[in-house]
Amino acid sequence: MKKMTLFLFALLLFSSTPAHAAVKKEGSLWQDESVYSIMIDRFNNGDIKNDTDVNAQDLLSFNGGDFRGIIERLDYIHDMGFTSIRLTPIFDNAKNGYHGYWVEDFYKTDEHFGTIKTFQELVKEAHKRKMKVIIDFVTNNVAASHPWVSDASKQGWFHEKQEINDWNNQQELENGWVDGLPDLNQDNPEVKKYLIDAAKWWIKKTDVDGYSLPEVNNVPLSFWNDFSKEVKKEKKDFFLLGIMSKNTSTGLKQYETAGIDSLFDYNYNAQLRKTLATTDQSFSNLYPNVVDSQPSFLRPNFMDDEYSVRFTNDIVEKRQFPGSRWKTALTYLYTTPGIPIVYYGTEIALSGGEIPDNRQQMNFRTEKELIDYITKIGGLRNQLPSLTRGTMEILYDKQGMVVYKRVYQGETSVIAINNTSKSQKVILTAEQLAEGKELRGLLDGDIVRSHGNQYILIIDRDNSEIYVQTEKSGINITLIASLIFVYILVFIFLFFIIKRRKNKKIE
Repeated sequence: MKKMTLFLFALLLFSSTPAHAAVKKEGSLWQDESVYSIMIDRFNNGDIKNDTDVNAQDLLSFNGGDFRGIIERLDYIHDMGFTSIRLTPIFDNAKNGYHGYWVEDFYKTDEHFGTIKTFQELVKEAHKRKMKVIIDFVTNNVAASHPWVSDASKQGWFHEKQEINDWNNQQELENGWVDGLPDLNQDNPEVKKYLIDAAKWWIKKTDVDGYSLPEVNNVPLSFWNDFSKEVKKEKKDFFLLGIMSKNTSTGLKQYETAGIDSLFDYNYNAQLRKTLATTDQSFSNLYPNVVDSQPSFLRPNFMDDEYSVRFTNDIVEKRQFPGSRWKTALTYLYTTPGIPIVYYGTEIALSGGEIPDNRQQMNFRTEKELIDYITKIGGLRNQLPSLTRGTMEILYDKQGMVVYKRVYQGETSVIAINNTSKSQKVILTAEQLAEGKELRGLLDGDIVRSHGNQYILIIDRDNSEIYVQTEKSGINITLIASLIFVYILVFIFLFFIIKRRKNKKIE
């Protein structure tokens, strides 16, 4: 009797749990990824043995972060839902080249970061967690102290020293010396071969999954055509992420045609920052960037990076609360077409101005509210194919209150973001969403059932909800029948217990 009661009680619990039919993702696509972007030297010091010339009090010096430190924090990154990591350059750098962009040797790791063996371990440990690894590969210039610079036989490897005065002049971009660094001449066949061979060598040697390419628009398109073809032969689905110069408006399409899979768009980033740093801003300026095209699905969605003032600074300047603004911004990044790329420290709302202030050390001893939120929306993005592969349609937009839907193979997600200073009520019609169903909120657990062919959403200020449209739960006949049956069994069970005790007393 007890066993039967327990069985039916378990059945009751199971039948009362709402669930929606999961849509499976076929294969793995880069648009399904979410990337945690790390400046190696500023993330975590895991090996003090390589702390040569380290000064953690000076943002222009090495601060101690290394490969071992990243390995130690892979679970931390993975548990937030990130599926990839992106690292600043790992190559041997000149003195104080903490950022990795002053390359002195393309075939060695920097001694401050660790050995190539430790880096190989990092990649293996990431792959064990089904995480991909992208590293910056510098192609535009080298350090002023690079041996090539003083080698008379390699003078043809560089352009003549000249400043860039017009950042929209492609010839000046390709030939000019950025920040006074010797500019490589990629039109020289020897230079092109050297860079491509080095890029292929690192793939073979370490099994990395992609390269991010700083100053991609400062290098000729002809080089990228050859580079992309050659490196992609080394590994299936190898990913090339182009990073444009911030102060240029060069078109992106030509680099996609040359084989660059995805490109940082700082113009879009500027619109994101303007819209999301404060409340009551229309989302309409962002719409042209969420069209249903492959470049849109692969576009990096980011709020800041190692070249930008931290988004937290924008928020503070607007006298807003960083936690609320970051939650709103991250919800938008994670639920619109594109690959979210989150700069280390975002999860603690790290602040910072211009370089190097935006490259402060990570702090792991801090409150977890924003970490928990990233974990939640990261989990939803990994579970719902509609958020990474679905079409996108705006259903409502009024001065900071926006509702849109993503649809993929029958799965419909509805995202409601209230970026206003007041609670908002939105009515969606049967023309916008299939009638006779319900929306189940996955962030706060809100359930909205259709009434009179309408869905009425109530969203508090500074709040967001991610809904999945499902069949109406209504009255659960199975649940009611199970309850009645359990109560009957419990009554019979108690009746026999009482009767048995009475018989024992009589005896």
